[in-house]
Amino acid sequence: MPKLDVTMTEGTFLGWLVPDGTVVEEGEDLYSVGTDKVSADIPAPSPGVLRYGSAQEDETYAVGTVLGMLEV
Repeated sequence: MPKLDVTMTEGTFLGWLVPDGTVVEEGEDLYSVGTDKVSADIPAPSPGVLRYGSAQEDETYAVGTVLGMLEV
């Protein structure tokens, strides 16, 4: 779970935007997260193959929780 603002300690995983196993480019939006203040689509930090983690839609996770990973 990325930290979207200075005071954020947790956020809600809203869902994946691309299927598991998809080859993605740097900057391509992968998933959405929300807080009580903002919702955002989170881009890939590098190119790779998206692998879903155990994150469940509409569940709340602490900042720093691994939601998925990119195989590079």
